[in-house]
Amino acid sequence: MTQTIKTDICVIGAGSGGLSVAAGAVQMGAQVVLLEGGKMGGDCLNYGCVPSKALIAAASQAHAMTSGAALGVAPAAPDVDYAAAMDHVRRAIETIAPVDSQERFEGLGVRVIREWGRFISDREVQAGPYVIRARRFVVATGSAPLVPPIPGLDTVPYLTNETLFDLRERPDHLLIIGGGPIGIEMAQAHRRLGCAVTVIEGDKALGRDDPEAAALVLGKLRDEGVRIVEGAQAEKVTGGDGITVETGQGAFTGSHLLVAVGRKVNTDGLDLHKAGVKTDRGVVVGDDLRSSNRRIYAVGDAAGRQQFTHVAGYHAGVVVRALALGLPARAKDAHLPRATYTDPELAQVGLTEAEARTEYGGRLEVVRAEYAENDRAIATGRTTGFVKVMVVGGRPVGATIVGAEAGDLAATWSLVIANKLKMSAVSAMVAPYPTLAELNKRAAGAYFSPKLFDNPTVKRVVGLVQRLLP
Repeated sequence: MTQTIKTDICVIGAGSGGLSVAAGAVQMGAQVVLLEGGKMGGDCLNYGCVPSKALIAAASQAHAMTSGAALGVAPAAPDVDYAAAMDHVRRAIETIAPVDSQERFEGLGVRVIREWGRFISDREVQAGPYVIRARRFVVATGSAPLVPPIPGLDTVPYLTNETLFDLRERPDHLLIIGGGPIGIEMAQAHRRLGCAVTVIEGDKALGRDDPEAAALVLGKLRDEGVRIVEGAQAEKVTGGDGITVETGQGAFTGSHLLVAVGRKVNTDGLDLHKAGVKTDRGVVVGDDLRSSNRRIYAVGDAAGRQQFTHVAGYHAGVVVRALALGLPARAKDAHLPRATYTDPELAQVGLTEAEARTEYGGRLEVVRAEYAENDRAIATGRTTGFVKVMVVGGRPVGATIVGAEAGDLAATWSLVIANKLKMSAVSAMVAPYPTLAELNKRAAGAYFSPKLFDNPTVKRVVGLVQRLLP
């Protein structure tokens, strides 16, 4: 028997974005219903950020045993227990899970319904035996692995990020179709855990990133023994004695196959057309994250923009301001960071150099700081990498960082770009010595140095001041 529930806000999806909207809105006094037919915490907790970084941590420990010679520590072959590494992955998920649990959100006052939702009208959603009639809806359904229509793929036991972390036995030879961040991260992690790894990429590996920075990352993986084949479109997959991927550059055979070619927004089954909601890659939204039905918003991957957990959380903050307080709020993209957690890490905030040159032409100035000139990097033996900042009119419009802890260093540039600060704000910063954070300050210094030290006018003024001082 159908039961109708009336509420202020109905959130569809309990991943990062949906949970943030639900928690924020209910704690500010709104009535909230949260629908989730799968696992609480969504992709990030269960299949994405958390498990992948936990496995990368295990792989880093294994690699550390082999790479200490330069620091006076004799290399030793690690004894890797792959199942135990996956146990660490599972423990990480279980430790974080209570924060995203149904019990916690019900304790906050959210009504949680563990059913899939679908629209039946412009302001009603059916979820199992319930019809939810809400003043506003938030679609936060996330995304799932994109499985390309490669002939024969459906005849072999392939992996995606949703099944990879269920493995208990280490792959002898892991084939990875896709040289984006997920594929490259998992390639390095599995190589360090003792697997042979081949990455098959139809175009350029890490092709979205700054080519100079990407080359450092890919060079490191190749040095560690990862085979990366670029310009090799997967044309056919066959089974039998292992799994074989046929490409225009030859055939590659391995014991396991990971498909990591991208993500597909989860909108199937929502019947968004019944609510008058337009879709494209995801829900079509404006900068206010509202759809063509002004009662319905979308956040995170569902909004069809950048597919990152932190973007979903940022979107949630924008939407909560509008839903709970009725304040105008708009999502911006210029300050949003992204990071690939390889060794070295690769991070980007705002425009790459190529993008900035296209947009700003001759107005662009590019400054940089090298890890090899940073005292902390020298002391720890992590001197590979650089910080590159794109500057227009004294304000940064983008930053590329490749090297140790690049993701952490990127946060400074996100702050600066978000608040429209100038390079002088970074130059005025004082970082503890010795830290990698000094790299950001050095990049800012590189912007001002020519203006101060190579400027004849400055030299004349200083000379005059010196003569006039008592």
